[in-house]
Amino acid sequence: MDKVRVEDAVGMVLCHDITEIVPGKFKGRAFAKGHVIEEKDIEKLLDLGKRHIYVWDPAKGYVHENDAALRMVQAAAGENITFSEVKEGKIELRAACDGVLKIDLEGLYQLNDVDEICFSTIHGNKMVTKGKLLGGARVIPLAVKEEILAAFEKISAEHRPVISVRPFHPAKIGIVTTGSEIQSGRIQDKFGPVLEAKAKELGAEIMGQVFPGDDPEAITAAIQEFLRQGADMVEVTGGMSVDPDDMTPSAIRACGGEVITYGTPVLPGAMFMLSYVNGVPVVGLPGCVMYAKRSIYDLIVPRLLTGERLTKRDFVLLAHGGQCQNCEVCTYPDCGFGQ
Repeated sequence: MDKVRVEDAVGMVLCHDITEIVPGKFKGRAFAKGHVIEEKDIEKLLDLGKRHIYVWDPAKGYVHENDAALRMVQAAAGENITFSEVKEGKIELRAACDGVLKIDLEGLYQLNDVDEICFSTIHGNKMVTKGKLLGGARVIPLAVKEEILAAFEKISAEHRPVISVRPFHPAKIGIVTTGSEIQSGRIQDKFGPVLEAKAKELGAEIMGQVFPGDDPEAITAAIQEFLRQGADMVEVTGGMSVDPDDMTPSAIRACGGEVITYGTPVLPGAMFMLSYVNGVPVVGLPGCVMYAKRSIYDLIVPRLLTGERLTKRDFVLLAHGGQCQNCEVCTYPDCGFGQ
């Protein structure tokens, strides 16, 4: 920051607000911090009693906070991210579509390890809607050295994109509801309406629901029939516990796919199962999905419907934050079980 004569400040950037007072009429900001001094400003500054002002000179290797914020988001943001206008050195990032927020955590941490950088986001791997505020960026001082931004851009390039939104793919979902009590009509099915509502939330379509009872071969055949019809996902409900008469996990295994997990460190949702059969996800849904407002379903199925292929490691990582707080007012998707 330099102290210069007003007449010599053209093209430089003001480092502080300048107040104007007109007795009985006006008191307020005449020039805002960050204003680039123009030739026409000189007379007014002199009228305000300013013979010298504090400025910084871009020619000396510094970048103004507004320009720095814009460069930061341009470097770090990937697909389906929109930017706000820069205000007081800060720029906001929002979702350009419905989908799942993806963040490269190592990249994000490295960026914020650079001095004088602030790049903040909400938690990743959660469903977001179009227009959702995802993060913000700014530099700490009014002006930052060019080498600081160069370091930021280098890290961003190595981890690009640091932040992005993966959109939901139009999907057809088949529902296989097990249980002889449902098949016989003794008990009314409560899973179907819940899954219908969740599918609508994710932009997916329920292509049908069948009730094969408790026979493992019939359950397997029902899953395979939906796959033959071109389902993008099959959801199997009921019979997911460890009771001897719960046949769903073995029926899913009999489809011959790759079982990623049976069991998760998420509550509610410990008995969740994921298998891929010819690349199509088949999920075994525990009973909590039917009665809990949010559960393992809402942490995993949205990711599957963006086309993301999950591994065992993805489920292991859910352990930190996998305990639902049972909030009186569930604020999901802002919650994500606190992850």
